[in-house]
Amino acid sequence: MAERKATVERNTLETRITAKVNLDGSGAATFDTGIPFLEHMLDQIARHGLIDLDIKAEGDLHIDDHHTVEDIGITLGQAFAKAVGDKKGILRYGHAYVPLDEALSRVVIDFSGRPGLVYQVPYTRATVGGFDVDLFLEFFQGFVNHAQVTLHVDNLRGDNTHHQAETVFKAFGRAMRMALSEDPRMAGVTPSTKGVL
Repeated sequence: MAERKATVERNTLETRITAKVNLDGSGAATFDTGIPFLEHMLDQIARHGLIDLDIKAEGDLHIDDHHTVEDIGITLGQAFAKAVGDKKGILRYGHAYVPLDEALSRVVIDFSGRPGLVYQVPYTRATVGGFDVDLFLEFFQGFVNHAQVTLHVDNLRGDNTHHQAETVFKAFGRAMRMALSEDPRMAGVTPSTKGVL
C-alpha cells in the first residue's frame, strides 16, 4: 500500500502555515498555532480519525484569529487532497454521530472531488476561552474548498458551546476515518460510476 502522507506549506502576507498529515497514522498530533482552543479541536480530528497531524502556524493574531484559522483549514485541505491521491480503493463516504453529555453532532463526508459545505451549528455562545466559534465555519469552508470534499455538519442538540464544538470535531474525525478506509475489494478501483473523482 502506498504511503498516504503529505506536507503542504502556505505563505501569505497574513500567515505562514505548514501542515503535515499521515492518513494511516495512530492519532499522534503536534500543534503550534497560538490558538489553544483550535488546537484542542484539531486534536479531536487526529485522535478520532487515527490521522497523524503536525500543524505549525504564524499568523496576524494581533488583529484576530480569522486569517490564521481560515488558512489552517485551507492548508490542511490541500494536504488531505495530496495525501489521498487518486482515491482508488477508498470507501469515499463516511459518517459519524458523536455525543458528549447533552450535545450530539452528525458529520457526513464524501470525497467527491467537488467542494460543498452545509454547516448547521447553532452555538449557544459566541466564544469559548476567548475563541470566536464563528471561525469554525471559516475553517471548514477552507478545508472543503481545497480538499475537494462534500461535507455536511449538523449539531443536533447541545447547551454547552464547548461540547457542541467538540462533538462536531470528533464526528468529523470519525467520518474522515471511515471515508478514507481502504476496502481490499476495491483495490485499484475508483469508487464512482463516472470512473473519476
